[in-house]
Amino acid sequence: MRKAKLIFIPVPGIGHLVPILEFAERLFDRYDQFSVTVLVIPSSFVPDSDADTKTLAASSDSRIQYRAKAHAKEAIINLVLPDSTSNSVLVVGLVLDFFCTAMIDIGKELGIPSYLFSASCAAFLSLMFDLPTRHDQAGREFEESEPESIIPGYAKPVPTGVLPSFLFNKHGGYLSLLEHARRFKEVEVFDGMFYFYTIYPVGSLVSLKGLKILQIDKAENNEILGWLDQQPPSSVVFLFFGSLGSFDEPQVSEIACGLERREFRFLWSVRKAPAKGEFEALREYTNLDLEGILPDGFLERTKKKGRICGCAPQADALAHVAVGGFVSHCEWNCIFESLWNGVPIATWPIYSGQQMNAFQMVKDLGLAVELKLDYRMGKGKLVMADEIERAVRCVMDGESEVRLRIKEMA
Repeated sequence: MRKAKLIFIPVPGIGHLVPILEFAERLFDRYDQFSVTVLVIPSSFVPDSDADTKTLAASSDSRIQYRAKAHAKEAIINLVLPDSTSNSVLVVGLVLDFFCTAMIDIGKELGIPSYLFSASCAAFLSLMFDLPTRHDQAGREFEESEPESIIPGYAKPVPTGVLPSFLFNKHGGYLSLLEHARRFKEVEVFDGMFYFYTIYPVGSLVSLKGLKILQIDKAENNEILGWLDQQPPSSVVFLFFGSLGSFDEPQVSEIACGLERREFRFLWSVRKAPAKGEFEALREYTNLDLEGILPDGFLERTKKKGRICGCAPQADALAHVAVGGFVSHCEWNCIFESLWNGVPIATWPIYSGQQMNAFQMVKDLGLAVELKLDYRMGKGKLVMADEIERAVRCVMDGESEVRLRIKEMA
């Protein structure tokens, strides 16, 4: 019997790579006759994408093969043609990231079915399904002058302030998104007779096998977990904003003031933003750097109750009994990990579709504490210490309605 091979094509970037790899491992757990090759197309717009891929490859299932190729079509053909003459392996499909719909044409040319994989929430998927219909009726992108929009998949009208900027056609993003959405009906799971999409829920894709999501120094990782071991249960608020999340110095100072006012125990990932206009990987602060941007004496005053780190072990921290709250940028996989471990979130979205995730968690579902819903990186809007203090106090409240709901779901 010939073994079936799937070619997975993700967008380079941690938020896309991790869920699709977790999905591949779930397939292995259920159907061991599959093999998977992950084809990663390097991008200059994703800092450290090559290093992230190598880190994930080292920690993921050994049955997953990795290929990094700049030219997708040539790479797919080279993967497919040898297997077409093999008696043991048959390529049965392309599993494409949401934003890789251009690969559908290659699949058609080679006679291979394509399947779209979405790591976003179902509500955002609903927005994408509705986008072509809405555009055909309205004939234009969303407008910032509109106070709110009715979007299928969301229980309440969605304020314009939380919509992703690409829906307003900033930098041509709307037209690109619309083109992706129009191509959804070309994949194999579309029922052309009745115009229904066949959707297979595969989540939640929380990694239970320890996929290394970010490159973290092993010694520092052990020190962080050792420090958490010394803290009381549910006493630590964890602040982490993902692989691209960083703040300027005034905002870092406000966060510090907010944490110190109530003497919260904290684990705080602080990373240095790239120079303005530059798109590069975040850098780590030295202790001397931190002393220069934090309030005078902050490190000394909080050394027994707080720990500042660079890149943080998000999955391990959220699973630790000492962590009782999470200030998060609201990437969907972060939300899932937090829910899985029963840790309530205070929302601080930064970029992309995170604002809509935060809105849904706070307003539609009542599963998060609102710190900010409409914050956007680089807009010069300072979140003040009193706002941070209030949100952290709420998220750490052991009897809050949000915490009780989260515990019921965990």
